[in-house]
Amino acid sequence: MTPLTTSVALPQRRVRRGLVALTAGAMLLTGGAVTQLTTTPAAASAKASAKASAKASATAAARVDNPYAGAKVYVNPLWSAKAAAEPGGSRISNQPTAVWLDRIATIKGVAGGMGLEDHLTRAVSQGAQTIQLVIYNLPGRDCSALASNGELGQTDLPRYKTEYIDPIAAILAKPAYANLRIVNIVEIDSLPNLVTNVSPRPTAVPNCDTMKANGNYVKGVGYALAKLGAIPNAYNYVDAGHHGWIGWDDNFNASAKQIAEAAKAEGSTLANVHGFIANTANYGATTEPFFKIGDTANDGPIREKAKWIDWNRYVDEQSFAQAFRTEVQKEGFSPDVGMLIDTSRNGWGGAARPTAAGPKTTSDTYVNGGRTDRRIHLGNWCNQKGAGLGARPQAAPAPGIDAYVWVKPPGESDGASKVIENDEGKGFDRMCDPTYTGNPLNGNNMSGALPDAPLSGHWFPAQFQELLRNAYPAL
Repeated sequence: MTPLTTSVALPQRRVRRGLVALTAGAMLLTGGAVTQLTTTPAAASAKASAKASAKASATAAARVDNPYAGAKVYVNPLWSAKAAAEPGGSRISNQPTAVWLDRIATIKGVAGGMGLEDHLTRAVSQGAQTIQLVIYNLPGRDCSALASNGELGQTDLPRYKTEYIDPIAAILAKPAYANLRIVNIVEIDSLPNLVTNVSPRPTAVPNCDTMKANGNYVKGVGYALAKLGAIPNAYNYVDAGHHGWIGWDDNFNASAKQIAEAAKAEGSTLANVHGFIANTANYGATTEPFFKIGDTANDGPIREKAKWIDWNRYVDEQSFAQAFRTEVQKEGFSPDVGMLIDTSRNGWGGAARPTAAGPKTTSDTYVNGGRTDRRIHLGNWCNQKGAGLGARPQAAPAPGIDAYVWVKPPGESDGASKVIENDEGKGFDRMCDPTYTGNPLNGNNMSGALPDAPLSGHWFPAQFQELLRNAYPAL
C-alpha cells in the first residue's frame, strides 16, 4: 500500500460486529457481584471541563456526563447462561454485555426468547443503572460484507423507521425505564463504508456505491439519532470504525465529516450524539505496549517502513479513539463527547503474546516481534484464531474514554465458515473461511478464521474457549 491511497483498502469488517475513573466507592455491576473500581484522577478529570450549553437544557439535564461512571451495568441473562454452561465460563459469565437488536423480530423476542422490554425490565430488577443496546438494522446493512447483511433491502428506509426505530423508541420512552441510563450503540459497519468502500476508491464495493447514492445510511442514522436522542435518559454512541480501518489520513477526517452529516440528517442535531465507539466486535489491541507510532528502527520510521502499520497514524485502538474524539469536536460535536472501546476480544494473551519489543534490525522485525495483535493482517475480522478476552468492562480507564465495554458478547460468531441456509438475511463471506487466501482488503493473506463457525451471532463454543485461553489480563 502507498500512503493516502491504497491504505484505505482496509474496511476491517466485524460481523457482530471504558470507563474514565470512577470516584472512590463507585461500583460497576459484574453480573450477580458488584466490583469496586479504583480511581484514576487524570482520567476522571479529562472530560470535567467545558460543559456544553446543550447539557444545560431541560432534556439534557437528565443525562450524566458518563453513563458508566458509578453505574451497575446490565448482565444479559441469555448470554450469561450460555457462558456459564461452558467449561471455565463461570469466570466471566457475570460480566455485562450488550443486547443486540439486529432485526425487527428481536424487539419482541425471537422464538419465545427475551425481547427489548424483557431486557429492560430485567435490568431494573437487577438494580442496574445502565443497559447497553446495539441498534443494527439499517437498509442494505454492512454493504462491504456478506456475513453481516441484514433483513432490510437497500430501499427499505420506511420499514426501518416505522417497524424498527419507532417501536424501539416507544419502548425506551416508557416511564418504567426512566431511571435507566440507556446506551445505544448506533449502526456499526455503516457510515465509514461510505468513505472507504465507494467509487472512485480502488476498494469500492457496488453495494456501498448504492447506499452512498440513495442516502439511506445517512438518513437512517439521522432518524435513529433524532428519535432515540429525544429520550432524556438515552445516550447515543455512533460507530467510529477502528484504527485498522479509519486510521489512515484519507479516511480519518472524511469519516468524522460523514458522521457529522448523518447526525444532522432527518431532523437530528449533533447534540443527539453523546459519544462514539471504536473497535466494535473487532480485534484491535487496546494499547500496544512495546512500540509507538513515532518509533524508528534501523531502516527508518516504522510508520513508513513497517508493513503492519503501512502509513497508518495509529497502532492501537486507544490512541485512535482519543484522536478521533478530538477530530469530531472540530466538526462541531460537543467537547464533552466520550469514547467507548470494545475490548471483548482484543486481549491477545497466551503463549504467543510478546513480552518485549522486537529487534530494531528492520521496522518489520521491530513491529512484528513486539506487537500483541497477532492477526495475520489488520484486515482480518472474522473469528480470529489466537484472539483472547480483553480488558474487563471498566469505567473511565483513560482520558476521554468513557468505558471499556464488551459490546460483542464473547462466544458469538462473526460469521459462518461455510454456506448455511438461514432466514436472517446473513450471507457467506469468504473471510470467515479458514482456507481463504484473501483479497486486496487483507493484503491477499489467509483469513486467520477459526473453522466450523456458525452464522454470525450464533453461539460458537470453540471460539469461546479460544477467548478464555488467550485472555489478557489472564483469568
